[in-house]
Amino acid sequence: MGNNNKKTIKVYYNSACPVCNAGIKNQKSKMANCEIDWKDVHTQLGIHNEVSPDLEFVRKRLHAVNEKGEIKVGIEAFEVIWRHSPNEHWKAKLISLPIIKQISIFLYNTFAWFLYKWNLRKHHW
Repeated sequence: MGNNNKKTIKVYYNSACPVCNAGIKNQKSKMANCEIDWKDVHTQLGIHNEVSPDLEFVRKRLHAVNEKGEIKVGIEAFEVIWRHSPNEHWKAKLISLPIIKQISIFLYNTFAWFLYKWNLRKHHW
């Protein structure tokens, strides 16, 4: 009996954010044949507890659990997704470069902060 220890990638996103939802729908369309378990923290009550008991923390940035079971947040979550996405491996390699990674983290975190505040003002949840 062969045991496959490789875990399925899990991605945690918030469909109540229109920008996030559109981005995830687009990403899903590129990855139809990939083994990704997409978890919507808005519609799947309590699913955020798999990465954090703080729902607002999970809503603020994209989260992923990689094949090793490690939780990755923000740009590092995108890195996990792109590494497993056909034709997007180059993006994962690009953002893993030291200077580019630091810039990407800063830009993503800044954008995510403004997007979160915008969603709160619009009462999306």
